[in-house]
Amino acid sequence: MRNLIYLTFILFVGCASTSTGKYYTLNNVAIEGYDLVSYFEKQPIPGNENHSYIYDDTTFLFSSNSNLELFKLNPLKYIPQYGGYCAYAMAQDGKAIKVDPETYEIRNEKLYLFYNQWGNNTLKSWLEESPEDLVTKANSNWKIYLSKNN
Repeated sequence: MRNLIYLTFILFVGCASTSTGKYYTLNNVAIEGYDLVSYFEKQPIPGNENHSYIYDDTTFLFSSNSNLELFKLNPLKYIPQYGGYCAYAMAQDGKAIKVDPETYEIRNEKLYLFYNQWGNNTLKSWLEESPEDLVTKANSNWKIYLSKNN
């Protein structure tokens, strides 16, 4: 059954799987403009253009100047794993799939984002399976993805 759900997931987001960038962007802004620092505070909130920063040739938005400054001090602390693409899809088959920025998990002080549309919340699948094993698979697939797309 899980394979059928995942196959349906891939069919619905097939066009998103053709992404080749290092980061998940929409309109040239990373993670649909969400403030990455806010994930590590209470909850994710959108950033705004008044607090933007270009890092690694990608625009990131923040909700406040203080969050922008925190990001500048240690970008790698805040950047989501797998460039902000769906962690579950990266673990399953190395695909760069778009995410719902409000579907996330902080695990071992790292941010993981997930696809959540069409009744398919991949965070639930991630948690039902072995997240530790999935992280290992996703890390391996991410290295392969980067070698092909950088």
